[in-house]
Amino acid sequence: MAPSIRTGDNLTLNNGQALHDLYTRLFPICRSITGDGVRETLRILGEYLPIELHEVPTGTPVFDWKVPKEWNIKGAFIEAPDGSRVVDFARSNLHVMSYSTPVEQVMTLDALQKHLHSLPDFPERAPYRTSYYDERWGFCLSHEARSQLKPGDYRIKIDSTLGEGSLTYGEFFIPGQSGDELLVSTHVCHPSLANDNLSGMAVAVALAQSILSSGTKPRFGVRFIFIPGTIGAITWLGVNQETTRRIKADVVLSGVGDRGPLTFKKSRHGDGLLDRAFARVLRGRGNRVRPYLPYGYDERQFCSPGIDIPMGCLMRTPYGEYDAYHTSADNLGLIDGEALFDTVEACKAAFASVLQSPRYRSLNPECEPQLGRRGLYDAIGGNNESKALQLALLWVLAYAGGEYTLDDLEGMSEMPLPTLTRAVELLRNADLLQAID
Repeated sequence: MAPSIRTGDNLTLNNGQALHDLYTRLFPICRSITGDGVRETLRILGEYLPIELHEVPTGTPVFDWKVPKEWNIKGAFIEAPDGSRVVDFARSNLHVMSYSTPVEQVMTLDALQKHLHSLPDFPERAPYRTSYYDERWGFCLSHEARSQLKPGDYRIKIDSTLGEGSLTYGEFFIPGQSGDELLVSTHVCHPSLANDNLSGMAVAVALAQSILSSGTKPRFGVRFIFIPGTIGAITWLGVNQETTRRIKADVVLSGVGDRGPLTFKKSRHGDGLLDRAFARVLRGRGNRVRPYLPYGYDERQFCSPGIDIPMGCLMRTPYGEYDAYHTSADNLGLIDGEALFDTVEACKAAFASVLQSPRYRSLNPECEPQLGRRGLYDAIGGNNESKALQLALLWVLAYAGGEYTLDDLEGMSEMPLPTLTRAVELLRNADLLQAID
């Protein structure tokens, strides 16, 4: 059951400082695909939006997968032969490979090296590493620190637990005029990485608040899910199969706070409602639209052939294309407040197009109607401006199946919106077109 909507009880993300305050609070939390870090993160987001938490038990079958064991960690360190701590989880939660099994022992440097991860190409940074489905342990540190380790016996400890529990995800639903839905997904599984993906969480909450504050009931319901990457999407789809039948389009928000230009990766078929809306919004901003690639985030699961819901991915600099990606350099300094707020505005524009702009249905859909008999050709004459209007009439009729807005047609036809609007007016006056909203 969807939670009641009480916007007055929640903090508002209506400016750059509020966004900054949110992701700064979230940054220190150690998150993974399960565990108390995810719960704490969702509890904080719940101060801004009444998010409902769901727990899916370990071992639950979800398609070809099973919900994994739950992982939590209290602390970890590497103590050098002289007693100094050369690595300490308390200084950065990136220092421990996510899902590391508990361990406490003394070992030589040669033996320890097999459990260390660093980046020779970026020697001052620590990498982000995981081992979700292979029970191992490991530490991540800068290559500079690793190269300074001296031979001898090292005391190491990872105070973690890995066992029966659950996978936690958050959900918030805004009812619409129809039973159909749009869905927004963002992943909550990364530890202290700012752009990937505290930025996505902040934008998702701000977008939800914007839709709520519009004062009108949206055309479609809008569902927001805050889930772990990959297994979270698979789990959500596995336990919400009835809901998926109502979803017409969706988008995943990830890496949307850096200083790069906005980038939208289309869904597998490339022609969903949000594909068209984001393509139009980004084209107007001079930003980038890319074709589908079966690599990335939740779009891989939602676009899979058996699910086949058109999910695109909104980013700024795409994953793997900025060198701070999955390293300790993805810190709070990487997020630009103006860029993050610009992402929110782009999302608001795209969703407004889908949720509020009217659509039209032809009242004479079998073949092209006879425009001359209705005086439309006479009304538009024969000069160049009239020829453009004649073409606009044909564009509107060609896509008058109740799926496309004039914003969509403007993007596809590259015709001016006033010309398309005039064409709609003429067709409606001739009883050839009906607004369905």
